[in-house]
Amino acid sequence: MSRHKSSASEQLGDFSTSVQVIPISVLAIAIGLIASYVAWFLLKLIGLFTNLFYYQRINTALSSPAGNHLGVFAIVVPVIGSLIIGIMARYGSERIRGHGIPEAIESILMNGSRVDPKLALLKPLSAAISIGSGGPFGAEGPIIMTGGAFGSMIAQFFHLTSAERKTLLVAGAAAGMSATFAAPLSAVLLAVELLLFEWKPRSAIPVALASATAGIARRYLLGLGPLFPVPAHPAFIGPEGLFGCILVGIAAGALSALLTLGVYAAEDGFQKLPIHWMWWPAIGGVFVGIGGLIFPQALGVGYDTIGLLLKGNTPLYFLLGVLLVKSAIWMISLGSGTSGGVLAPLLMMGAALGGIAGMFLPHFGQGFWPLVSMGAILGGTMRSPFTGIVFAIELTHDFNMLLPLLVACFLAHAFTVLALKRSILTEKISRRGYHLSREYALDPLEILFVREVMRTNVVALPANATLDNARELIRPTQKEHGQHLFPIVEEENRLIGVVSRNHLLKLFEEAPAKASTTLLREIVSGFPAVARADEPLRIVVYRMVETGLTRFPVVDPDNEKRLLGMVSLQDLLHARSRNLEEERARERVLRLRLPLSRRPKNEELSQRTLV
Repeated sequence: MSRHKSSASEQLGDFSTSVQVIPISVLAIAIGLIASYVAWFLLKLIGLFTNLFYYQRINTALSSPAGNHLGVFAIVVPVIGSLIIGIMARYGSERIRGHGIPEAIESILMNGSRVDPKLALLKPLSAAISIGSGGPFGAEGPIIMTGGAFGSMIAQFFHLTSAERKTLLVAGAAAGMSATFAAPLSAVLLAVELLLFEWKPRSAIPVALASATAGIARRYLLGLGPLFPVPAHPAFIGPEGLFGCILVGIAAGALSALLTLGVYAAEDGFQKLPIHWMWWPAIGGVFVGIGGLIFPQALGVGYDTIGLLLKGNTPLYFLLGVLLVKSAIWMISLGSGTSGGVLAPLLMMGAALGGIAGMFLPHFGQGFWPLVSMGAILGGTMRSPFTGIVFAIELTHDFNMLLPLLVACFLAHAFTVLALKRSILTEKISRRGYHLSREYALDPLEILFVREVMRTNVVALPANATLDNARELIRPTQKEHGQHLFPIVEEENRLIGVVSRNHLLKLFEEAPAKASTTLLREIVSGFPAVARADEPLRIVVYRMVETGLTRFPVVDPDNEKRLLGMVSLQDLLHARSRNLEEERARERVLRLRLPLSRRPKNEELSQRTLV
């Protein structure tokens, strides 16, 4: 083949993104704007139901249930709200149950990124009723699911692939979080770490643009951030401060593990009840109501409580109330299958843990340890340490906290990774029979080329040979793992076709009399599917899937009719096993030897023998 055609290596680039990312980005920007209005609407709806349930007034401003004057009758409010949600889930859509992010993951993994349109209405309504009636949840999970539902709905009106629908679903989810918390960058990180399952420009660019659009729209709908302003903390905290971050990170990791285990222990307990799941949220509502009587600040979203904890100097009873009562009613209520998010409760519980730790650790300003712990518990519970770091900084605009958060978040992440197989999000996916890997690594098939694994010691059959000649040529390869596909070549290894061992033997058996006169070139029909020596193995895998073939002749990139060797599925598996060997095989490359240490006698003998 002439040199004017580009080789596969020349066509390969760092990324596989095409110009299709431009129209997808335009759609993502529109979805970002819509999702910001969805976030605004849900927050207003939460305010409306909170005022209706606890103050019997029509007002959309966010209010805390803690200031109500219902007395003991406040126990009934969460029960009524949870009962409504159970009925909505039973007769509307069961997918409104849960905290939003696992449901968004399920839509991506199992439904081709298709979301039922009625979820766009039922999810925010159920979440607003749940939180407005005192549910100890955040608004971000439902907003993520609702924004994703709008993104998926818009994508379904266009002729798009499943991967492109996923991008637009995640764009809506990230935009919803960006508008809610004034945290556009952490919204993108959350999307990458929890929803996209990839780090590719084809998806990251549209999602980032949607998040940025929602961040801009928030300025006009909800105002600028930060959501929880704090005074600037010192940029340098010394060894004693970093040691404190280590302790807080480990403590946050332990709390994250306990919260995860507690949620699913509660869920297991509800599943043992001899009643329909529609009634479970109402039973959970009873515990929420009792917890609200004990510690009213545990009810609702609790943004005001988080702000109070970050200001520091919070009394011990208040910290214990958040840590014990909030965590208990949150675990029970979430396990009952009601609707609500997890981020805001985690922020509150993490800040309370940091407040208690701050009583024993060096003082570096008001709210220092609550902020460190708040980010760490996100990194541990959500298994998203980068999101935890950036989210804490965007919520407060305190960039001096970068190093303390880095230490604490990754140690909390390390604790839960070692202690638990799955996170609070992926455990729900696992319980429905699916496995989700959260590790990001470069596939060895992306960086290995055909020339590195192909076999050159192959039998190629001359085109002018007869069937009789061919049978003799292939006889030495009739071993258990021998060659099964034979290239047919002319002069200078010019490939004209392939033939399988079984086909050759069948032809010989059908017409043995013609075996001495039938030439191999006569049984070839069309040029075969081939692999080029400079192609990555992943392209060959895709070609195997498309053609149903598991063996290809390998040809010269500069001359696609010149045979170089063969590649098979078994060779690709060997490439995989080589990668596994690199990960698992342990060896000591360098050895330390003391200068005056005496060598063993057998080694000295070996040295003298070599000399």
